[in-house]
Amino acid sequence: MSVSTRIDNKIGWVTIDNPPINNTSQIVRAGLLSAVSKMDLAGVQVVILSCAGKTFVTGADVKEFAKAPIAPHFPDVLTAIEEAHAPWIAAIHGFALGGGLELTLACSYRIADAEAKLGLPEVKLGLIPGAGGTVRLPRLITPEKALEMIAGGKPISATRAADIGLVDGITKESLDRASLSLAKRILTEPKPIPLSKKSPRKLDNPSGWKEAISNVKSRSRGQNSIVSAADALDRSLTLTGKKALMAERKSFLSLKDDPQSLALRHIFFAERGVGKSVRTDGQTAANITRIGVIGGGTMGSGISAACLMVGLHVKMIERNTEAAAIAAIRVDKILSGAKDRGKMTTKTKAEAMKQLESTTRYSALSDVDLVIEAVFEDMDVKREVFDRLDQVTRPDTILASNTSYLDVAVLAKNTQYPDRVIGLHFFSPAHIMKLLEVIVPNDASGRAVATGIALGKRLRKISVPSGVCDGFIGNRIMSAYRREADYMIEDGALPLEVDAAMRAFGFQIGIFQMQDLAGLDIAWAMRQRKTESLPTSERYVAIADRLCEAGRFGRKSGKGWYDYTKDPRGEVDPEVTKIIEDESAAKGIKRISMSEDKIMSRILNVMQVEGQMVLKEGIAATSEAIDVVMVNGYGFPRWRGGPMFIATKS
Repeated sequence: MSVSTRIDNKIGWVTIDNPPINNTSQIVRAGLLSAVSKMDLAGVQVVILSCAGKTFVTGADVKEFAKAPIAPHFPDVLTAIEEAHAPWIAAIHGFALGGGLELTLACSYRIADAEAKLGLPEVKLGLIPGAGGTVRLPRLITPEKALEMIAGGKPISATRAADIGLVDGITKESLDRASLSLAKRILTEPKPIPLSKKSPRKLDNPSGWKEAISNVKSRSRGQNSIVSAADALDRSLTLTGKKALMAERKSFLSLKDDPQSLALRHIFFAERGVGKSVRTDGQTAANITRIGVIGGGTMGSGISAACLMVGLHVKMIERNTEAAAIAAIRVDKILSGAKDRGKMTTKTKAEAMKQLESTTRYSALSDVDLVIEAVFEDMDVKREVFDRLDQVTRPDTILASNTSYLDVAVLAKNTQYPDRVIGLHFFSPAHIMKLLEVIVPNDASGRAVATGIALGKRLRKISVPSGVCDGFIGNRIMSAYRREADYMIEDGALPLEVDAAMRAFGFQIGIFQMQDLAGLDIAWAMRQRKTESLPTSERYVAIADRLCEAGRFGRKSGKGWYDYTKDPRGEVDPEVTKIIEDESAAKGIKRISMSEDKIMSRILNVMQVEGQMVLKEGIAATSEAIDVVMVNGYGFPRWRGGPMFIATKS
């Protein structure tokens, strides 16, 4: 039974048990509605609502969104709870998300354990709360805080929830015991007025409310659900609770059929299934407690910090004592940033730093379970590192390269035990970016692959298996559309126009802005290494080379595709425009202007063509894997679902 009930001394207990995440599927909704009737008929004085397992209710059953709604509908269930004879107490542990939080808002009281997380993440599925979230929440907490939760979609801690009045209390003791204590305390008190019957809370800053709504909409970058969420919340402040609930539901049902919601649900399921088909040959992952990281630069320190934050011991190897000391300081700074963002406490940060050893001694790696090489992107340098690792590590230690482009299989062949070598391509900054490409050479053992996937899961990454090729999944596709962008500026577009088209499509920044941010010199060095191997038939655009020859390496040098010397956001530089026009003229190209639609059409087409080749060659197992990589690693707008998803809809 998904919902069970019992009564003890006029106190009712209702327990949801719908593993693994207690979502509000039809059977749970029906069970809750039945429980309301049972409790009312029994004349209980208080009802305690809790959930079995590791979490409270984490939301709706997303799979039901594609089907016709089946009664009882969730808003009706919540209305029944709100109008029940006795007050209900929501006992919250784990996550109370989406419909789970809306369920608690229909209750009269809310108590949470110290580790609970609460949120309304519906905008991330292209929706808004559809069972009273935009109506009841601003009647419990200030509208400004409600706007932050609903339009942002990020969960908050129990401590934060208590601070803003979302929960009535936090307990460190047994949640059942604390709930029972609260129930006994309110037995003789009158039932509180339901939230939907109350007036909205007063604004903290009435004169700034419209600006706050406007700011949320302007940051939506084309995502409809964020705009609708802001509108629904704004509307609920002026309507009665009943009318606001009706308006919210109408907006929710409209968004459910919005193509953006379909795209976001596509990504939602793709991310959850992307690593399940990886080849492990039935072997299980190694138990990882100690990690070695070679290189303490930006990437190596980020990887080290990510590992420390989940309790792993890290031995970071640098070329000399000074570099090792600087690398340790860099890791400490990253962890301090995590502490400032509430991801760690002062105590856990100090404990993590105690588990870091920054040294020059490769011999320190003799007891580690996995090593991640994160040195300069040069095959000879990486070969030297793997030669040394072969000498000092145990035969069963997994060796991984963080290479972005290079052939992991070649590195594996240089080792005594090639079956233990894989690629783990982190994205910068490694302690923040969620994507991890797990590169699987043909000779890699199932144990090595399973260990890479398991490490990604422990680091809370989205792990996408990839075969071996130049650039793997993401960088291979990115290189293809970057070349197309080069072709377009040689054909008649300007960098500003290409970047503007990408931003209008939903990217946070354009491809030329991204190159300036990363640094043009790295790609220049790579092009120089590949010059001799380029097919003579391949079109080569030398504009970026001209910029590098002029010392324009991007933001770090003050100039790149844009000029940053006066405006840190970058300005169009006539010098760059002249270089572009001169290159076009030298090739006899008659420049033509391009619309934003034309620019994005060419970029999308190249992404999709290259994606099909990646699929055909078996580099990516599914088109969903490609979409997950492009959304999580390259800024492809999530609400568009990914380039391969778009191809299926065109």
